[in-house]
Amino acid sequence: MGFIKEFKEFAMKGNVMDMAVGVIIGGAFGKIVSSLVNDILMPLIGIVTGGIDFTGLKATIGEANITYGQFIQNVIDFIIVAFCIFLMLKAINKLNRKKEEPAAPEAPKGPSQEELLAEIRDLLKNK
Repeated sequence: MGFIKEFKEFAMKGNVMDMAVGVIIGGAFGKIVSSLVNDILMPLIGIVTGGIDFTGLKATIGEANITYGQFIQNVIDFIIVAFCIFLMLKAINKLNRKKEEPAAPEAPKGPSQEELLAEIRDLLKNK
């Protein structure tokens, strides 16, 4: 029973639960970005490139079909997803910076080392 108990403790830790939520949200976000790429951006890129459909590009070597167009599509998907995540994190970081409390004002400076030494000298003279 020790192994099951240990696994349960591991699975219920906050980090694992946060990661699970992140994976689920990431999957949903991935679908949104894929739709953006496939349904909006790729047709526009196709217009700019003269109607080339990247997913249909392939090379045949012997009996093997190498669909490099799908690879190009996946690379473009990745770049767009990475860019969207970058923008989202940049916005979140900007909001977090605004929420941070301003730094406390510096405490007033005390006497300098020379002033302290002069005080000690004067006290020693008076004794």
